[in-house]
Amino acid sequence: MISPRSFSEAVSRLVCGVFGAFSPRDYVAEEVYLGLSALQHRGQESAGVAWIDSDRRINVIKGMGLVYEALSQSVLAETPARSVIGHVRYSTAGGSMLQNAQPICANYAKGPVAVAHNGNLTNFDALRNTLENRGAIFQSTSDTEAILQLMAHQPRRSPFEALMRALAEVEGAYCLVVLMEEGLVAARDPWGFRPLSIGRRGDNYYVASESCAFSLLGASFVRDVEPGEVILIGSGGLKSYRLPVESGKKWLCSFEYVYFARPDSIIEGRSVYEARQEMGRRLAQSESVDGVDFVASFPDSGTTAALGFAAESGIPFEAAVVRNRYVGRTFIQPTQKVRELGVRIKLSPSPSLFKDRSAVLVDDSIVRGTTAGLVVSMIRECRARALHLRISSPPVRFPCFYGIDTPSSGDLAAAKYSLNDIAKTVGADSLRYLSASAMTDAIGLPPDSLCTACFDGNYLDGDSSSSPRGCCGKIFD
Repeated sequence: MISPRSFSEAVSRLVCGVFGAFSPRDYVAEEVYLGLSALQHRGQESAGVAWIDSDRRINVIKGMGLVYEALSQSVLAETPARSVIGHVRYSTAGGSMLQNAQPICANYAKGPVAVAHNGNLTNFDALRNTLENRGAIFQSTSDTEAILQLMAHQPRRSPFEALMRALAEVEGAYCLVVLMEEGLVAARDPWGFRPLSIGRRGDNYYVASESCAFSLLGASFVRDVEPGEVILIGSGGLKSYRLPVESGKKWLCSFEYVYFARPDSIIEGRSVYEARQEMGRRLAQSESVDGVDFVASFPDSGTTAALGFAAESGIPFEAAVVRNRYVGRTFIQPTQKVRELGVRIKLSPSPSLFKDRSAVLVDDSIVRGTTAGLVVSMIRECRARALHLRISSPPVRFPCFYGIDTPSSGDLAAAKYSLNDIAKTVGADSLRYLSASAMTDAIGLPPDSLCTACFDGNYLDGDSSSSPRGCCGKIFD
C-alpha cells in the first residue's frame, strides 16, 4: 500500500538523477560523468559514481556539490571500468550530508553491489524497524539503504535474485541503477512513477533518468524501461525480467512534464518540450488579457510554456527576465534564507522592457511562492504598469509522498491561501492557473496513467485495483 500515513519526512528526497553505463570493451567512467552532467538539473547537492575493480571490490567516489565539484573528470577518464553507475541528488530537511550521497555500496558475502535510487520508499520505516530487529546496522538515513539490507538478509540467493526479492518487498516510487558482478541492472517500480530510459551506442548500453543524457554521448534512445521491469545488461546483452508483483495502473508523475524534466527529453513517447508548449497554448485559450504589451517567463522552466502562450495569444514574447546560468534551482534548496538569496542571484528583470509596460508573466508552477513573490517584487521596482501572473499547471495543494520536497501542506501556498490571496501576496495584478484537465490533455497521455496527487490529492493509496500484490512471499516469513 502506498499511503501518506506511511511516509517518513526524515528520509524524503527530491527527484534525483541516475545514470549507468556498460561496455564490453570500453572504459565508461568518464561517460557516466558526462551523463550525470546532463542530468544536473535533477540534483545539485551531491554526486557520485561507483564501479567494481579487478579485485572484485566496489570503488566509489562521491562528494557534495555539482558534478564538476564532487567528481574529477580527469581521474574518471583514466579509471579502468566497463560498468559504472552514478547519481546526482537533491535532499530535504535533515538529509543533506555526505553519508547520504549515492551510490550506496557494500562488499557483502555474495559479492560487491552498489545502488543509485530516484524516488521514495513509502514503507521504509516498517522495513527499517524489521531489519534492525534482525540485527541490521544502518549507516545512513537514506531509504535506499533498505534495499541493500534486504539483499544481505538473503544469503542463499545470488545478488540478482536477492535484488528481485527485495524489490518485491519495497513500496513507493523508485527507479534504480544497480551494479553487481552479474552486470548493470536497471529497475522501475510497478507504477512507473519516475522515468527511466535505455540508450545505446554500438555495443555500449546506457540507462538514464532522462533521454536527454544520451545525446551528449552520441548514443541513441532505445526505449523506456517499463513499469515493473528489471533490465540486466551484461556480456550477453540486454535481458528483461518482470517483478513478481502486479499493479492495476501506470502512475507517472505529471510534474516531470511540468517542471522536472529537461525540455529535450522524451518520456513515455511524449516530448517534454511539446507538452509544455501545449500547456502554454491551453493557458492562453482559457481567457483573454487586454492591454498587454508582451509575454515573459520565469526562465528556464517557464519559458517553453510562455512561448506557447505567446504563439496562441498573438502577444509578442520578450526575454525580459534574465537568468544567471551559474546558479541552480530555487524551490528545492535546503533553507528558506538560501531560497530567497538564490532567487535574487539567479533571476534579474530588464528595467527597460518592463518600465511603463504591462506584461503576462508565465511560470510552470507555484509551490511555496518564494520565487514568484521575489521576482514580481523586482519587476515592480522596474516600474511596470501591470503584471499578470499565469501558471501552466494547476495549483499545488497537496504534499507529494513519492519523491518531491513538499513534506506538508503548510509549505504549499495554494493549500494555505485562496488564489486572490496568493495574487496579493506575490504582488500580481491577476493570477490564473491551468486547469487539471487542460494539463493532462496537453501532456497527451491517458489521464488515468498520470499521478496528479500534488494537484488534486488523488493518492495511490492501496485500493485493490492499483495496489501491487506480491506473489513470492515475504522475505521475513
